[in-house]
Amino acid sequence: QVQLVESGGGLVQPGGSLRLSCAASGFTFSRYAMSWYRQAPGKERELVATLTSAGGSTNYADSVKGRFTISRDNAKNTVYLQMNNLKPEDTAVYYCNARRWQYVYWGQGTQVTVSS
Repeated sequence: QVQLVESGGGLVQPGGSLRLSCAASGFTFSRYAMSWYRQAPGKERELVATLTSAGGSTNYADSVKGRFTISRDNAKNTVYLQMNNLKPEDTAVYYCNARRWQYVYWGQGTQVTVSS
């Protein structure tokens, strides 16, 4: 059974940091590209960051470049999103995504709220 379980969300003040984690099971994690998406209220889901299966290539949305870092630990079947200098516009539900060929899996999401 495929599972992606996100954790680490919460309420943080502007300028603060959070680290999201996504624990994967039920598939060969190391063979999948991993991504983080987010969806704010009333908006479409958008890609935040992607990391290739080998971890050698990353891609970030322009809005988070220089503030967010995606990483993975294939030994722990976990992908991370380090978020620094958070802004109110980063408030959203953050989703973990695994993709390989036609196989695509999603987590249930974790809420991140940036507010003073």
